[in-house]
Amino acid sequence: MSSAQLTLPPARAPRWRLPQGEWYVPLVATAAGLAAWEVLGRAFDQPWLPPFSDVFAALWSLTAQGLIIGSLIDSLRSLAIGFLFSLATGVPVGGLMGRYRKVEWAFDLHVSWLLISPSIVFAPIFFTIFGLSDATRIAVVVLYAWPIIAYNTFIAFRRVSPDLIEMAHSFGASEAKIFLRVLVPASLPLTMAGLRLGMGRAVKGMINGELFVALVGLGALTEKFANGFDTTNVLAIVLVVMIVAVVMAEIVQWLDRRVTYWAN
Repeated sequence: MSSAQLTLPPARAPRWRLPQGEWYVPLVATAAGLAAWEVLGRAFDQPWLPPFSDVFAALWSLTAQGLIIGSLIDSLRSLAIGFLFSLATGVPVGGLMGRYRKVEWAFDLHVSWLLISPSIVFAPIFFTIFGLSDATRIAVVVLYAWPIIAYNTFIAFRRVSPDLIEMAHSFGASEAKIFLRVLVPASLPLTMAGLRLGMGRAVKGMINGELFVALVGLGALTEKFANGFDTTNVLAIVLVVMIVAVVMAEIVQWLDRRVTYWAN
């Protein structure tokens, strides 16, 4: 058959398709939730459930007045310092617990006790020690985040396959090399999961510390509007807190993907 006799099918207009992947699912779910919030707020017309549009307008107004940015900076400072301290101390303690039984016996009871205890009950003690200072809020953040980071790291190290350790021993690896080149990489996926949980708890500690101890930052704004029964502005602050929690969790998840890409 000659090339002159070949006929090509008519070109079709490209059909619309859903984006590849599932990135749009949370966006659709969020939009649906906000739409339901708006409808229910309009339908019930209750002071405790203002429509989302009113809350967003209040958030815009507070931001324009400069109240959100200044308070957010104060809150994020204590969050960052408290979380980084929890990370720098919780991961080594958890790793040593997972590797050495004697360290586990020494710390397990304390870590478990801090993990299951309501952390906010220690806030008055920090207030007595540090007063109305940043140290009080940072200490509350640490108390919320440190136990879950340490415990998850402990579990991550304990679940590393003994075969990997035995193989390293058979090749003459020292204890330091086993710890750094076998245990640390193999435990990273679970350890990073603990960091994500720790970040969520750190945000809770940030707000609780500001609400119940040192009235500064976003917690101070929340307390101010709550005392005036201003539900719209309270929910506007809650939206900011939720956005902070989501953004921080996404940052940790991005870091997780960067350091554990080989495990996916």
